[in-house]
Amino acid sequence: MKSYHRKRLSTIIYHTATVFGVGGVMLWIPFIVGLLSGELASIGPLWKGFVLPGACALLLGWIARLVTHPYALRLKDSMFICLLSWILLTILGSFPFLLMLDMAFIDACFETMSGFTTTGITILKGLESLPRSILFWRALTQWIGGLGILSMFLIMGFQGGAAANQLFLAEGHKVATRKPSPGLFHTAKIVLFIYICFTVIQSLLLGILGLNLFDAVTHTFTTISTGGYAAYDDSIAYFQTSGYRHPLLIELTFLLFMTMGGIGFFIHYRLWTGQIRALWDSSEMRMFWALIFGGTMIMVLSGLLQGDGSYTHPTGASIIGIEAVLYRIKDTLFQVVSVLTTTGFGTRDIAGTFFTPIARIIFLVFMVIGGCAGSTGGGIKVVRVVILHRLVRRSLTKLNVSRRSRMVLTVDRQIVGPEEVYRVVVILFCWLSLLLIGGGITAAFSDLSGWESLSGMFSALGNIGPCYFSVDEMIVLHPFVKLTYIFGMLAGRLEILPVLLVFSRKFFR
Repeated sequence: MKSYHRKRLSTIIYHTATVFGVGGVMLWIPFIVGLLSGELASIGPLWKGFVLPGACALLLGWIARLVTHPYALRLKDSMFICLLSWILLTILGSFPFLLMLDMAFIDACFETMSGFTTTGITILKGLESLPRSILFWRALTQWIGGLGILSMFLIMGFQGGAAANQLFLAEGHKVATRKPSPGLFHTAKIVLFIYICFTVIQSLLLGILGLNLFDAVTHTFTTISTGGYAAYDDSIAYFQTSGYRHPLLIELTFLLFMTMGGIGFFIHYRLWTGQIRALWDSSEMRMFWALIFGGTMIMVLSGLLQGDGSYTHPTGASIIGIEAVLYRIKDTLFQVVSVLTTTGFGTRDIAGTFFTPIARIIFLVFMVIGGCAGSTGGGIKVVRVVILHRLVRRSLTKLNVSRRSRMVLTVDRQIVGPEEVYRVVVILFCWLSLLLIGGGITAAFSDLSGWESLSGMFSALGNIGPCYFSVDEMIVLHPFVKLTYIFGMLAGRLEILPVLLVFSRKFFR
């Protein structure tokens, strides 16, 4: 038995050390960006914030791999490696914020976890004045986290085989969905290739539309990953008010790639192979479009009915008539896509007067739903909403037929087994429980209202970013609330079960 536990511990340390070491190398990239951006006067803080922590992580990872040996992995050990890797890399990634911005430890971990989980909640203000190395690191954490830390690093390390497959399963979204390739490792490489292609294409488009190279790359990193970290306090609204020649085209570019980030990569693979019907031939995609356009129309109509028909542009100009309606549709559609895909970019404050109370309720629902299965988006996933909808229809149908008749649950002509239905119900129950617990903790340790408190946990658990209170209020939250949100962000990204696993006594036996 002792030999078994030693092998298990050795395997966990070996694989965690691999990820930790690669994370140390990633820390050197912002250092290079800082030097190229002219931060030579800050060479000391740059060295201390990026190079030294990166070197220490690489050294520790290398030593740990030397003294350990990998053995066969079980899924629950893979989940623990996944959880441990995310926690250790969050601590490692917080050093630039700790050493260069003098942030408190919890605040630095909060900002880093928000980046890696592509949540996008920030407790930083005055983003325009921050060093570019820090802004690039924030964006890079989201680009890495978009595909998943283990997935990204395992592909970079070319580690295929059974161990890689187990780790991919531990971190990947727990939804039965089709893949471009039968092999998980080969699938991950295809997804990474598509991910990089989208990154290059969006960066080029934003560059053509007038963004400088730094802004184009960093905002692309946080778009396709559905992360939402912007380099400006005004988020995407900055490009409307700062004299860019094509602000509408810039906004539409962000809208397009947010949508692509919220669509599963198997759909993208089919599109790249010429199957245009992939955009509508599945129940999940039809539900995805229905949520976007249905939510947008309800919000627009409620805004027109409760308002005077005018529209105030972010520049301050007042617009009336049909042009005002078109602008309202455009702004509403942008925020609907931003919230449903869990990107979190903003051209309008979702807590502001532009949106009606019914719109705010719809936003909360969309925070729970999130993107499609196999996408970079958070939430419980659209396909699970489809499964729950079919489950309700099946239950109603069974009331009208013989009790002896057997009815199977199907989605797109595929049978959904009892195990998958069970998993959906368990995850939904855990989601609702954590939302209520997190909202209660926020209300107990802050002066926020009930809706504001709930929205904070909705945002953290859904990996979305925006909520119904300001950055200033987020900054001064009690440390216990911030720890709750850190837990919520990690639980939402790993879909709860791997995080809850460590609270089981049987896991450590």
